[in-house]
Amino acid sequence: MLLPRALRAPAALLTALLLPFAAACGGSARADSEHDVTLRVGATGWKVEEAVLKFAHLDDTPYKVKWSVFQGGDQQLQAVRANALDLASSSEIPPVFSAADGRPNFKVVAVQRGSTLNQEVVVPKGSKVTGIAGLKGRKVGYVKNTTAHYFLYELLKQAGLTWSDIDAKPLLPNDGLAALNGGSIDAFASYGTSVITAHQQGATTVGSGADILSGNFLWSARDSVLKNSAEKTAAADLIARITKAYAYVRDGREADFAKVVAENTHQPVAQAEQDLTAQQKQRPTQARTVDDTAIASQQKVADAFTELGALPSRLDVKSFWTTALNADLKKAL
Repeated sequence: MLLPRALRAPAALLTALLLPFAAACGGSARADSEHDVTLRVGATGWKVEEAVLKFAHLDDTPYKVKWSVFQGGDQQLQAVRANALDLASSSEIPPVFSAADGRPNFKVVAVQRGSTLNQEVVVPKGSKVTGIAGLKGRKVGYVKNTTAHYFLYELLKQAGLTWSDIDAKPLLPNDGLAALNGGSIDAFASYGTSVITAHQQGATTVGSGADILSGNFLWSARDSVLKNSAEKTAAADLIARITKAYAYVRDGREADFAKVVAENTHQPVAQAEQDLTAQQKQRPTQARTVDDTAIASQQKVADAFTELGALPSRLDVKSFWTTALNADLKKAL
């Protein structure tokens, strides 16, 4: 559910760019019923959630959904901060950085369990690097403030290296692929479609985040959504529908949905089916309500970034989680 451009714009600049969009969308107008609701929802890479809902015939929502595509969950959270999105999906990491200033305008409202496959450190065709230890002193691209940042750090530790042992280059997925193929970096830590594309171009895997990452992907909602009962109900319903849609796919329809995936990720249908089947076997996509275990999992990640020096001080992640959607989500599921 990810895609692969240009070096990351500073958060302040991206926020400034998003503000006119937020204004044009009028923020989130107060809704008295679900029929009055328009949820602005983020998607990473391509609109896989919209596609799976349509495939499962569950896109007939009583509310409107406006999907917007971003290169990563970090940009989705920046859009939420700029009031340009109502609901964002991401790994555990983007909310940590979006809340680090102590003034988040969102809460994590649900957990979507998902696959951690296609989260890899890759090297280009012909590289002599065969493992993470071989990255010492080399230029390594990574997608900053994402799962790639986290699993690269953990893989380096496992190999007896520190972050300072590599020449780390923060790059967005598209830029990382171009840099890898152009020879300006020796390896690239990324995820999803960018990893799939890298392999199509001859790249090989030297490290994987599959067993490092928790598989918890978070739904974050703007505070204003949680203050409006119709919007809150709509958000819970949408999250539940996505769970039901993936269950529909797993009920013997993987081959058919793989055709939709292949069309959007530009890979052979057979490869798309193989990846989809492996992902759903590893960890079926399904939503869960907020609990202490999920919060503790993100706290572990946040502490790692504090140790890395990416956060100025320890962050108590519980401060931006809420159980406010639990009752609605349980009912919708």
